Amino acid sequence: MPEEDLVELQFRIYDGSDIGPFRYSPASTVAMLKERIVAEWPKDKKIIPKAANDIKLISAGKILENNKTVGQCRAPFGELPIGVITMHVVVQPSFAKAKAEKDVDEVPRKHVCGCSIL
Repeated sequence: MPEEDLVELQFRIYDGSDIGPFRYSPASTVAMLKERIVAEWPKDKKIIPKAANDIKLISAGKILENNKTVGQCRAPFGELPIGVITMHVVVQPSFAKAKAEKDVDEVPRKHVCGCSIL
C-alpha cells in the first residue's frame, strides 16, 4: 500500500499521555486498533486493560464500533490537513461491566414512601 494512503493515529489515555502515533491502513478495523492499544499499553499505569473488550475508542465525539474500518471512522476528518489523528481511549474493565450487569439482574427493590401529609 502506498505510504500516502496510510492513516496516522495516536491514542490518548486517561492521564493525558499518548500511545503512538502508528500508521494504519484505511481497511484496518477498530478491533485491530484496540488489540494494538492493549499490546502497547504502558505497564507503569494504575489502570491496565486486560483485553480489547475492556476499552472503548472515541473519535470526533463518537464511540467507535469494532466492525468499522479506520477509513469509515476517518470520514469527518476529510477536510482537515493531513496529520496525526488523536483518538481517546476509555478503559472499562470487565469486572466493572460484570458488576453493572449483576445489579440489573437483581430483584428490584420496592420503594416505600416515608412522607407524611399533615
